[in-house]
Amino acid sequence: MDTRQEAAAWTRTPKDQQWVKWGGGTGSPDTRFTRRDTARIDTHLSHTTTSGATRLSSELLGFSLEARVLLVNCDDMGMHTAVNTAVVDSVERGIASSCSLMTPCPAADHAMRLLSRRPEVPFGVHLTLVRDSRRHSWGPLAPRERVPSLLDDTGWFFVATPEGRARLLAQARPEEIEREFRAQIEAVAAVGHAPTHLDFHCLADGGRDDILDLTVALAAEYGLAVRVWLEPGCGKARRQGLPVADNAFLDSFSLEAQDIEGKAARYAQLLSELPAGLSEWAVHPAIVDEEWRTIEPAGWRVRQSDHHFLTSDQAAEVLQREGIDVIDYRPLQRVWSPARDFASRPPSPNHRS
Repeated sequence: MDTRQEAAAWTRTPKDQQWVKWGGGTGSPDTRFTRRDTARIDTHLSHTTTSGATRLSSELLGFSLEARVLLVNCDDMGMHTAVNTAVVDSVERGIASSCSLMTPCPAADHAMRLLSRRPEVPFGVHLTLVRDSRRHSWGPLAPRERVPSLLDDTGWFFVATPEGRARLLAQARPEEIEREFRAQIEAVAAVGHAPTHLDFHCLADGGRDDILDLTVALAAEYGLAVRVWLEPGCGKARRQGLPVADNAFLDSFSLEAQDIEGKAARYAQLLSELPAGLSEWAVHPAIVDEEWRTIEPAGWRVRQSDHHFLTSDQAAEVLQREGIDVIDYRPLQRVWSPARDFASRPPSPNHRS
C-alpha cells in the first residue's frame, strides 16, 4: 500500500499510554480540578466508545472529565531569527509548550541550531506550501522540476492571499505535495531532530481533504501526531480514537483588532473561560524591531503582543489560579503513533528527492 492509499484508510489503533506532563499546569492527568464554571462540552466534539458513551480527547490522554487542558504551540519558527528567538523564549521562560518549524524558510538553519542545543523543547514540522508575501522568497526543498504544480509564475510558492491559496489548491498534484512534504520532514531528520507532530502554514487542515489524508498517512509512517481542527477531519480522527482539539481552535492572527490592543486582558479572559477538554492555541511570537515592522507591517503587533503575554507573570498566574494543565504534542503523538520512534526510524524507502 503506498502513502496515498494508506491516507484513505486512517487505520491507526490507539493504545493506553502513560506520560509525564510537561508545561505550566498544576495537576496530573488523573487529577480532578475544581473551577467556578464547568462548561458544557457538546457530544459531537467527543469520542464515542463502543458502549455509546462519549469521551473527550483530554480523557484519552489520561485526564479527568473536568480537566481543562491547553496546548500552546508557537507557529512559524524558521521564518526569521526574530521569530526563532521569541519562540524559544516563550517556551523556556513563558507558558508556551511547543513550537512548529518551517523548514523552507531562510532562518530554518538558525532555528535547528537553537533546537539542537535544547533537546527538551518539543517541536513539529510546520508544513509549508505558501509564502506570506511577495517579499518572501520561499520555495520548495524538493527540486523545482519535480514539484512544478506547487509554484507560481515566479518559481516560488504562491502568496498566501485568498487568490493565491485558491490557485495553489486548484493545481497542486498529490504526488508533488507528498514529495515536498517528505523533503520538509526529512530536512529535520537529516540533522538528527525528532519532531512530535505535523501542522500546516496558512492552509487550515491542509486546505483539501486529500492533503489532510496524505498528511495523516505520512504522520503514521514517521510516528507523529497531526494538528486537525476542522471538519470533516476532526470527525474522522475522533472515529479512529485519535485525540484532536475538543474545543474551538484559537489562532492568534484571527483575533479582532481591538483584542490585539488589549491582548493581555483578552488572553486572560479566554483562559478563565477555557472549557473542559483539550484546547489548542496557535500563537505567533516575535521580537519586534524596526526591521521586523518593515518585514511584516500588518502583522507585527500580533507577534509582539503574543510574545509579551506568553512570557508575562500574568499568564503564569492565570494558569495557576485556574488549574489549567499545559501540555505539548508528545502525549498526542503517543496515541496517534504508538510504538513508533522517529529518531530511530530508517530513511523512507519511498523517499526520492
